[in-house]
Amino acid sequence: MVSNAEFLNANILIVDDQDANVQLLEQLLHEAGYTRVTSTTNPSEVCSLHRKNQYDLILLDLQMPGMDGFQVMEGLKENAADDYLPVLVITAQPSHKLRALQAGAKDFISKPFDLIEVKTRIHNMLEVRLLYKKLEHYSKVLERTVEERTAELRESEARYRSLTELASDWYWEQDENMNFTRVSGPVLEMLGIQAPAGEPGSAQAAGWNEAERNVLQAKIAARQPFLDFAFSRTNADGSQETFRVSGEPMFNQSSRFIGYRGIGVKLTAKK
Repeated sequence: MVSNAEFLNANILIVDDQDANVQLLEQLLHEAGYTRVTSTTNPSEVCSLHRKNQYDLILLDLQMPGMDGFQVMEGLKENAADDYLPVLVITAQPSHKLRALQAGAKDFISKPFDLIEVKTRIHNMLEVRLLYKKLEHYSKVLERTVEERTAELRESEARYRSLTELASDWYWEQDENMNFTRVSGPVLEMLGIQAPAGEPGSAQAAGWNEAERNVLQAKIAARQPFLDFAFSRTNADGSQETFRVSGEPMFNQSSRFIGYRGIGVKLTAKK
């Protein structure tokens, strides 16, 4: 919503080569409570004035010598800071109304003036313009917030990975289809997955405790977290290695499962 104070503080420019028309519109706007009203009788100044002041509304007469309102609108469009052209045209020629709208004007006021109509059209157009600016501002704030939040998440994820890699022997991530997207150490063997030759974890080793590994696979299939899950393998020389692994399922903001991540630690090896 647009507050009354925002309406009355809107930045308005009157463009008309006739002093009498300028004075009439200025008086009407001041009596209505608008506080930021300026004017010019020189249409060639409009583009530079708008670049400097970014008006919320330009009341533009179409019939002016030297440079008419259509030429002014073309100049404004070439120098516009955004896609919105805040022009309300003033014309005594009914045939010019459609052409003005096609040229980019948002509305029109007919001469001779109907003061109630003038105030209503100005109010309605300002409401649209001010809401457009609010939406544009909100979009920029939202974009900055998303960029900042994304940067924070990336930094947090980098810290998390750094800490987990320092605190563990192995780290892994899987997507929602349980394909490994990040692997460090013999994780694929530990989980009973044979990776294609040449990929991380492609070397297969025997001797894993199948009962323990089946329990771990069942937890993963059920998308359950597991903490310090212990299991072991027996090497060819008879030595036994013990491991602990922890993992958790990952979900997005919509609570949709997007994969797994976890760490593993090798404990002492025994003969």
